[in-house]
Amino acid sequence: MRKLLGGFTGLVLAALYAPIVVMILFSFNQSKTSVKWTGFTLDWYRMLARDEKIHKDLLNTLKISSASTVLATVLGTMAAMAARSSFRGKRLYTTLVALPVMVPDIVLGMAMFALFQMAGVRLSLGTAVIAHTTFNLAYVAVVVSARLQGLDRSIELAAQDLGASPLSAFWKVTLPAILPGVVSGAVLAFTLSFDDFVITYFTTGPGNGTLPMRIYSMVRFEVTPEINAISTVILAASLVLIAGALRFSRVPVAGGGR
Repeated sequence: MRKLLGGFTGLVLAALYAPIVVMILFSFNQSKTSVKWTGFTLDWYRMLARDEKIHKDLLNTLKISSASTVLATVLGTMAAMAARSSFRGKRLYTTLVALPVMVPDIVLGMAMFALFQMAGVRLSLGTAVIAHTTFNLAYVAVVVSARLQGLDRSIELAAQDLGASPLSAFWKVTLPAILPGVVSGAVLAFTLSFDDFVITYFTTGPGNGTLPMRIYSMVRFEVTPEINAISTVILAASLVLIAGALRFSRVPVAGGGR
């Protein structure tokens, strides 16, 4: 039985990571067709380093992702904090906050596009930030809410009994205790925003391309090692971001200092 479970586990891991390994290997392939291995080269990475169009799209992507992550993290944390107390309509409130997680991207993209058109707002990077914040907020709220459920509120009440104001108790007790959830939500929001294509396509407008949109336009013609190189760089950056977030999130659950 143990061997069977081990074999099944190995099969699952292979299905998950074999495509990633192949992508990384072929990003160093000399052949432009990415069909068979013909030799090792770094030319595709050198092309990336010199491609100004990709640099511009990457900068736009980072602007949208960074701004929307900050806004979504703040607003999502506030939304989660608001749902801690019991009040009439709480179930409806939590459902509405989490609803963007379940709504397809194409629906959100069309809805935001229609809203901006109705309001007469010109599409730009700013409208993309607003759209990304809208759907990222829900993810942050869900993650932080899960963290809040495991928080002992008696610690906050004890801090207030000792003279701390509600705001001071939040900064010194509540926030350090839920910080792993806040950081996890922020990382999730940044990742989702960085690789989003559908909503970005509907809300950026002409002349404001992003890296996912650039990759999509390249894939439509042919999958080349340059695309594999871009994906490999994104993967490496994502791993560094996740590792940093995991290290940063190691704070005491009960609150207090590090």
